[in-house]
Order: sequence, then structure tokens, then C-alpha cells
Amino acid sequence: MSSAHFNRGPAYGLSAEVKNKLAQKYDHQREQELREWIEGVTGRRIGNNFMDGLKDGIILCEFINKLQPGSVKKVNESTQNWHQLENIGNFIKAITKYGVKPHDIFEANDLFENTNHTQVQSTLLALASMAKTKGNKVNVGVKYAEKQERKFEPEKLREGRNIIGLQMGTNKFASQQGMTAYGTRRHLYDPKLGTDQPLDQATISLQMGTNKGASQVSRGLLVTLARSSW
Repeated sequence: MSSAHFNRGPAYGLSAEVKNKLAQKYDHQREQELREWIEGVTGRRIGNNFMDGLKDGIILCEFINKLQPGSVKKVNESTQNWHQLENIGNFIKAITKYGVKPHDIFEANDLFENTNHTQVQSTLLALASMAKTKGNKVNVGVKYAEKQERKFEPEKLREGRNIIGLQMGTNKFASQQGMTAYGTRRHLYDPKLGTDQPLDQATISLQMGTNKGASQVSRGLLVTLARSSW
């Protein structure tokens, strides 16, 4: 299989613009810090070109094996493209098991085809942070916050189940004052008569409307007229 199958030609148009923007985000200071860390752990020289020195995946596999022994069972020393891609793939699987989040990990072609060195660098920084969290001496990356688990006594947990949050509402200070008791007779009050308005809550003002004196006479008349028009 020829190397042309794996290596793309120069990028043009939008692809070139995206690639240039990604290249602008690449941090050369971080590269030097990563270089010193990887070379210090593996004891191997990466070479003048940092990404080219990692492209065959050999140093990466040896590196993760130093951080987590036995992570990659077999490291391919072959110069064949598919062997190098296999090394990169094994490295990616190993750092995933090591704890690096999938969204922080580059794809094999990002390194092998030089399409996104910024993402490769971000992955190595995420690996540095994870290694630092696990207690390794690392001068690059940020240590992840450790998970803090809080334990409560069973009695406290039972007490908490009896507490209603204020977001659910509360009936504190509520009363039945002003409510008409079930079965109580309700009276009518006409303000036009000029009498004093009763103070009890069982009285309904006629301004609210009433059906007192209502009948179905008008309804019957409408029905009669409708039938006569047929």
C-alpha cells in the first residue's frame, strides 16, 4: 500500500482557511513543555519536528506504557503506514482507559495526515492533566479537581425526606378563614335596597348576578317562533 493513500495533498480554499486557523491556535511554548515531559518519561529523543517525531506512534505507545504499564501490548516498529496507524490507534485506546475524556482525544488522521496538530496538542495536555491527577510529577497541564463524596447518616437522610422545599410551595400560616363551610346556606344581598351589607361570607351580592326568579318561558317562546317559521 502506497503512502499516497494516507497523505493528502495541499489544502485549498475553505480547507486551507480552516487549517490555517487551527495552526494559529497551536502553542509552541506548550509544545516545548510537552517535549520535555515525554522525553523525560520515555528517555527517547523526539527530534526537531515534534509532530513528525510522534507520527509513527512508537514514542506515544512507549509513553503511555510508562504512565500505565501494559497499556499497549505490542508496539509496531515497522515503517509501514498501517502499522504506524495501528500504533496511534492503540495509543488512543490506552489513554481513553487511562481516563482522558473522548471529546479531548484527537483522531488518528489528525496526527498521521497533519490535519489538526492543535487537537493533538490538546490531547497531550489533557493526558498531562490526568497524569498529574493520578499523582505523577508533571510540569504541564492542570490538575483535575478530585471528586468529593459526602456521606450522611441514615437518620439525617430520613429527616431530609420529611422536609418540603419552598420551591414546591408551603401551607404555613394558611387557614380556612373566609371559606364557607360545607353545606352552609348562602344568602342574597341587593345593594339597591340601601340596607347594610351583611358581614358574613355566605351572602352573595346581586351585582355578581343571580338566577333568582329565572324561568324557561322565554325559551319556550323562542322554540314556538322557530317552529312557525318552518
